[in-house]
Order: sequence, then C-alpha cells, then structure tokens
Amino acid sequence: MIYSQDKPTLPLATDYLLDGDLQSDTLIVLAHGAGANMHHAFMEQLSHELNNKGFAVYRFNFPYMQANMLDGKKRPPDRAPKLLAHLESVLADIHQKQQQGEIKASNIVFVGKSMGSRMMATLTSLTHEFINTDAKQLVEQIKGQVCLGYPFVPIKKGGEPRLSPLNDSTMATLILQGERDKFGLPEQINRWPLRADIEVVTIADGDHSFAPRKSSGLTFNQNLAVAVDEIASFSTKVCSDHP
Repeated sequence: MIYSQDKPTLPLATDYLLDGDLQSDTLIVLAHGAGANMHHAFMEQLSHELNNKGFAVYRFNFPYMQANMLDGKKRPPDRAPKLLAHLESVLADIHQKQQQGEIKASNIVFVGKSMGSRMMATLTSLTHEFINTDAKQLVEQIKGQVCLGYPFVPIKKGGEPRLSPLNDSTMATLILQGERDKFGLPEQINRWPLRADIEVVTIADGDHSFAPRKSSGLTFNQNLAVAVDEIASFSTKVCSDHP
C-alpha cells in the first residue's frame, strides 16, 4: 500500500495508488464499489489495462473501506455526504499533485464501480454543492464519467431507479452494464427516462461485475477487454471534444 501523508490536515484518501504514465494528459480517477476495495482483483486488472492504454490512474479507498483494511473488521459504506466529502478531498489531493508537478494531466475522467459511480455522478451533478475549494477548481478538468454497473435499483430494497444523479447533469456519461446485472437490466434501462445523451453499452452475458456464465462461451477477460476499449474510446473522445 502507498499511504498519502503529504498534507496531514486534509481528510483525503489515506490509501491511494497512482499508476501508469504520469506524463499522460488524461488522468482516470477510479472509485471502488460498496463491497470491494481498490486492491480487489477487478480494480487491479482494470487499472493495469487502462495503464496499458496510456492513461494514468488514481485509485483510492473510501474511509470505511480504508478502516476495514486497517483493522480487518467489515463495515458498511458510509452515508453519501461522507463519501462525497471524501471524493472531494481526493480531487483536492490531485490538485495539490498537479501544483507540485507530480501529475501532468489536465484532463480527468471519472470511472466508478457501482456505488463509486453513483457518488461520482452525484458529485458532477448540477445539484452538488462543493465544500472543498481546491476540489471545486478541478471540476472543469472533469471531461466525462463512466459508470461500471450503475446501481439503478438496490436489489434488496427495490424501489424507483436512482436517475437523479445522472439526469441532473450535463456531464458526458457512459454506462457499461452487464446484460444480467440485477441492479439494472438492459430492458429496464430502456424503459426508464434516462437523459437522452447518456450512452449505455451492454456487456454480453455479464453480471454486476461483467462476469459471464461459462455456457455463454465468453470469459471475464474478454468482457473486461470490451469495457476497457469502451472506456478508452470514450475518454479520448470527451477529452478531445473539450480540450
């Protein structure tokens, strides 16, 4: 693990990893989902493949997950305000690293897994009020966001789909959703009043983590490769559209 202790007074990610070509003009900020930290095999492999595409990647843990790692106890996710405040502090840390010359990128793309994508979409929505001035300065550098298995509807609770973070926004958005993702099936998404310019790509036979059934003839690595190609194409496009 790499611990960030540059500015101890800042409540930023106490555990982060900055990988890839730090001379890249695009930085991908990668947020984990509710149940797996940034060291999970999915996050590790995704980060590595994005590095191979030429992107720098900043991974981090939300506070509850960092606490889980430190003492081995399992905690549920923090409430949204705390998660959002932490995400702001991550942006503030990136701003500091840009000022110090450690990060050269002037374009940022958010990529979030499940809960992480919902928090990122909430932060980039027009209704979010920033509490961290350094984080607010970076908003214009965020050129787009990719949701990996967006949690439209909680499996256990059900209810109306969580569309507000996505619809109350002008941020370029790509959703990659497994064909069998119970948090939002393709046929459901097609019926919901989602913002017209949001792009939705279905990962063939994938579950919430894009893993296909053996009977499909597909493999997880194949599905992840599709996801990586989609992220890379989207990131290149949005960064060239909004230099």
